[in-house]
Parts: sequence; structure tokens; C-alpha cells
Amino acid sequence: MELHDRAVGYACAVSHDHSLQAATELHRSGNLADARRLYEEILASAPSHTLALFRSGLLELQSGRADVALPRLQRAAAAVPHEARYQFGLGQAYQAVERWHEAAQAFAQAVASQPDFHEALNNLGVSLQRSGQLAAAAQAYAQALAAQPGNAGVMANWGTVLREMGELPEAIDRLRTAVSWQPDVVSHHINLGIALCQQHDFAAAEPILRHAVELDGSNAEAAFNLAVAHVGLGRPADAIAGYRRALDLRPGYTDALLNLGNVQSDVGDFDAALAAYEAVLHAKPDSVVALNNAGCLLRTLGRIDDAERMLLAGLSIEPANAALHDNLGNVYKDAGQLDGAIACFRRALELDPGAARTHANLAYALSFQSPEPGPILEECRRWERRFAAPLAASGGHSNDRGAARRLRIGYVSADFRDHCQSLFTVPLLSRHDHAAVEVFCYSSVKRPDALTTRIATLADQWRDVRTLDDAALCARIRKDRIDILVDLTMHMAGGRPLVFARKPAPVQIAWLAYPGTTGIGAIDYRLSDPRLDPPGADADYSERTVRLPDTFWCYDPLTEVPKPNPLPALERGNLTLGCLNNPCKLSDHTLQLWALVFRKLPGARFLLMAPPGKSRRHLLQRLAAHGVPEEHVSFAAFRPRADYLCTYHDIDLGLDTFPYNGHTTSLDSLWMGVPVVTRVGRTCVGRAGLSQLHHLQLGELAGESDAAFVDAAIALGTDLPRLDALRRELRARMQRSPLMDAVRFAGHIERAYRSLWEAYVTRPD
Repeated sequence: MELHDRAVGYACAVSHDHSLQAATELHRSGNLADARRLYEEILASAPSHTLALFRSGLLELQSGRADVALPRLQRAAAAVPHEARYQFGLGQAYQAVERWHEAAQAFAQAVASQPDFHEALNNLGVSLQRSGQLAAAAQAYAQALAAQPGNAGVMANWGTVLREMGELPEAIDRLRTAVSWQPDVVSHHINLGIALCQQHDFAAAEPILRHAVELDGSNAEAAFNLAVAHVGLGRPADAIAGYRRALDLRPGYTDALLNLGNVQSDVGDFDAALAAYEAVLHAKPDSVVALNNAGCLLRTLGRIDDAERMLLAGLSIEPANAALHDNLGNVYKDAGQLDGAIACFRRALELDPGAARTHANLAYALSFQSPEPGPILEECRRWERRFAAPLAASGGHSNDRGAARRLRIGYVSADFRDHCQSLFTVPLLSRHDHAAVEVFCYSSVKRPDALTTRIATLADQWRDVRTLDDAALCARIRKDRIDILVDLTMHMAGGRPLVFARKPAPVQIAWLAYPGTTGIGAIDYRLSDPRLDPPGADADYSERTVRLPDTFWCYDPLTEVPKPNPLPALERGNLTLGCLNNPCKLSDHTLQLWALVFRKLPGARFLLMAPPGKSRRHLLQRLAAHGVPEEHVSFAAFRPRADYLCTYHDIDLGLDTFPYNGHTTSLDSLWMGVPVVTRVGRTCVGRAGLSQLHHLQLGELAGESDAAFVDAAIALGTDLPRLDALRRELRARMQRSPLMDAVRFAGHIERAYRSLWEAYVTRPD
């Protein structure tokens, strides 16, 4: 910006005035080299010549030599502290070296001397904004606009700082105004698009950002933010193309690389995603975001040791990064280091008490650790007080309160896909009486697959809600007038507990994810069965317990193959004890029980499932400490379902875990002809084995004490004829039992729904 300054401060010799005038004319004409020479001549003979200091400082600033400009402008401004334009120039020099606090002081001094100096007010806002003083920056922009109404740049800056403050409606209003005043300025469109994306209004953001790209096809930020909008709209292919375009325009654009990796990970192109994160780390080895994202992806790929290494590298740079601690907790959980996982979750919450997902991870993890229900309920209620209670809905529901009409049932899940949950949702959804219930599925599946397509055909209404935030999903559910909303995920990964906290449906139920409690006051009921929850257990949950007549689970393996094979021990001559549960269930209590069984079956071998690397070595050490030599232990890898089921061909007898029993894995084991001996606990997750064995007339395999568990395992392990007979008949037993009677189960569920709805419509408001 050109500054027309009057001579101030000290009288100048006539020769200096002539040289200064000549230097100024050269400066204004763009002949910086000759102008610099004349300024230097003046300062050589008159080092304190204020105007020469000021103008030569501006020249050096214009030339990109802020380190030379700054001391000259400091001296000039100090000599005449109330000259607004000297303070303005000093502020610009401080901005050039990113000394934002001092820049703000200089601009504030300029404004104090000249209150209507709109350029100084605008730059004051910029400096305050960059120094984190957002409210003061917004005030400065407002004053600048009052001093020069109609300045689109100032209006855009005001909108941007409001966006940073989270005041999105006001920000969007000002940014729209800036666009209307200067419709051809690309940055205004970009900033408006960013604000709309932050408001999750991706449909409105997309055409604005597309127009920014049309205005300037070489603008990498425009291409980048258009890709962000495409992610929000659920258009990953367009997003990937957009991020690649941004990278073409700006090679090494790390934000684009990071986001590209995220989208590639979401669509399952894991190799490409990892390559994107590694490219960021090659350019910026200390990028904590890249280390975190790579760690999470490596965990998904089962590379647990590599995931741990990445996350620990991130923590070495930012020890107080809550997200890193949270993700490391999930890695430790997968590795079977449950105590370490819980410690990580607790540390993450200390650093970021507002992280609802982290607190949910902690609440769920306690189910694997605590043999008593009290600590689990207490933690879930803490979650409720912190996150759910503030969202409690104040309004009612407008649903038709007719008791006998067709009910609208909504199921909410991120796992309508190739996931163990589908072994239970498919049999229920395929047997629903659609004359009695209208089924809505709200799916947050990131990578839909063939099973997603199949499940969608079982619903009357399918809603792909992966791009909706919690508030928008609630609005969708209310618009659908859902009568009974069922949470299928609870506090597990991908769950939407804050949707249920808002109470979008009159009746809300937790079911399937795991038997347990959410702690959420807005969830009215939880489904269970009489073995999971015997009389007297109701106080263990925040929800009211509804006991289905038979079973909590109705199982469909979704395949007839592989078939059970002959008992391996008959051919091998030794017994193989197996457990394919997640390693986080392998508590010290569990290993101690197994060791007691091993001592009475000294030739037996163990087949377990754990990720390769340190996890297996650590588990071998723990087993050895309990007296099980490592040469008696082998491991299976995590594999696709068909291969995983074949693993049971190598197992003669299953041993369950405690305090968290196997659930789906036990049903899989039984389906493959491998009986499971279980230890019955106090929590409902520790009574799953009892519930399942009851329906197969194998209650004697459910030990109510440690000694009973050991005795049952030894009795069956030493009775190969009985093991052989069970192997041949267990699948047929399951098929005849309530565990696989989908018609019976769906009828029980629907009668429960009808009863709960009648209770709702008949109770006083």
C-alpha cells in the first residue's frame, strides 16, 4: 500500500530533503535499487533521520527483507510514537516476521492516534486473530467496517474470525455478504465454503466451492475444500480426485495428502492410504496427525506392533495429545493389554474431558475388566452426566398414539455389513412381520458391501446416514416418526449414543451390541433373557430390563460351510483346547483357570487367536507364569470368516473367558461342533455361556465357581467318546434350539415392542 507521509519530527537539511524527495520518487516508480542507494546515503550521514528510516524501512519490507526493515521502523516509530502511519508500518514489519502480539500493539497505537484508520483496524484484527484473541479481532473488524462501509475484504475477515469462534450462522451471513460485494474474489468463496462445511451444510458448500474452482483453476485451496465438501456429501471418488488435483497444483500439500489418505482408508484402499500418510511423514517426520492416522490404519490392518510404534512416536512429540492416548488404548486393547488400554483411556480423558468417544471406550473396556456390574454402571452414568444429560430433549413427540396400529421400528447401526452383528440382525430382519411393524434401518456403514445390500432389502425403509451428524440424524428419525428406536451398537466403535441422548423416538431400546448398560437416561429399556439377568439384577442397569422368553441372541451363521470335521484328538492322540476370543478377554483369572485345567490334562495343547508380534510373546509369558509351557501353545491369525471357521477344525474343546465370556465366538464354536466350557460370572457379559448352553441342554458345562469350571473341563476333556458325539450332533442341536429359531425370536421381539408401546401410550403425560 502506498503511504503519503508528511515530514515530521526533525528538521532536515536542504540536501537531505532533495535526496529524500529523489529517493521517494524512485521508490514510487519501482526503481528500488537506486532508491535504496539514496536512502542509505542519507542514513549514513544522518542515522536518526526519521523519515528516511521510515521510508527505507518500507522499501526493505516491500523487498522481503523484514529483518532489515524492522529495526528501522522501530526507531522511526519510537521517535514519533503518535504518528499513526509510522505505527502502521511498524505493525506490518511485525506481521512479516509473525510477531503477532507486537504487531497488534503497533496497530492499536496507530488507531489510538487516528481512530478512523480503517487499514490499521483491519490489520489489528488480523494480528489479534493470529495471536488467538478472536473476540478482540472480531471487534476490530467491526470497527474497520464502520470506518469504511462496503469493504468486502474486511467483511470477509470478520466472517472468518467468527467462523473460528464457532459462531457459524453469523460467520456465514458475513461471508455471503463479502461474496455478494466481490463475487470474483476466489478467497471469499473458499472461506464461505469452509464455513458451510463446518456447519455440515455440504450441499450448500459444494456449488460455492465449485465456483471457486471455476474462477481460478490453479487455486489448490479451492480444489482442496471442494474435496472436503465431496467427503461430506458421501462422494469419495470425487473427493479423491479433488485431493489429487490439489496435490497436482501444490506438490507436497500435506493437508491434501492427509485427507486423501483418510478417504482412501474409508473406501478400503488401505495400501494407498498408508502411502499417503508415509508421504506426509517423509516431508514432515514430526507430523503428529500423520503419525496418528497411520497408527489407526495399521491397527485396522492388524499390524499392532507397527501401530503402537507410530502412536508412541506421536506421543514423544506431543505427550499431552489426547487422541494419541485414546488410539493407543485401542491398540493395547487389541493386543490383550487391557490394563494398559484402560490407563490410556483415563489419561486421554484427563487431557480432554469433553471427548465423548474416549469416555465411551473406557466405559466399554471396563466390561472386560470388572467382575462386578457396579463399576461399569458407575462409569456409564458418569458418561451420561457429562455428555447425554445436557442434550436431553425438552419437547415431546407427535407420533400417532394408537396402540394397535402398525409400529415404526428404527434400527441404528454402523455394522450392517460383513460383521458379526449381521449374524443376528439378518435372522431378525428377515422374519419380521411387516404387517405389524414397518422397519427402518439407519446405516452409518463406511464401506458398504454385499451383506449391506442384502440387509437393505430386508428393511421397508433404508437410510444411509453416514454423512449426517447426530443432530441431523435425530431430525431424520423424528421426520420418519419412529415409534421405537433400537440402538444396536451402544458404546462400541461406530455407535451413535448422542443420537439416543436427544430422544428422537418416544420409546428407545438397547440391544445386541453386548448385554449391558449404556447409562443413558433417554434409553428406556434393554433387552435380555432370564439367564443373562436372573431376578435381582435389574439394579445393575440404568435402563429397565425386558427379558425375552428364551434368548438374547438369535444366530444365523450365514453359511453352511465348512462342516464340522471328525474330532482331531482321535487322529492326533492329544487334546487341543481352544479359544478364539479377542485377546482383551484373556484376563489373568482366565489364564489361571486354564492352567488348572492344563495340569490335569498335561498332554493338551492350546490354540489361541492373537495378533503376531509382541502380543503373542506377551501372552506366552503370561501363560508360562501360570505353568503352561510355550511349546504347548500355538496361535491363529485374524482371518476372513470362512477361514476363521475352519480354525475350529483344529480344536477339540473350547475354554471360555472370564469375566467377559465369548458371545459370537462361542456360538461359532458350537456351530462347528466344538463344545465350550464356561465360567459363570456376576455381570451379564459373564453369563453369556450359561445362556447359550442352557438352550443346548449342556448346562453342566457352565461352572458357577472356579472349581466347577475346572471339573467340567477335565470331565469332558478326558471323555473323548462324548466329545466325539457332541462334535457330530451340536450343529443339529443348535438348529433345533431357540438360538436359531428366527421365527420364534422375531415373534418374541415384536410382542415386546407392542407391550412397550402400549405402556407408553397408556401412561399419563
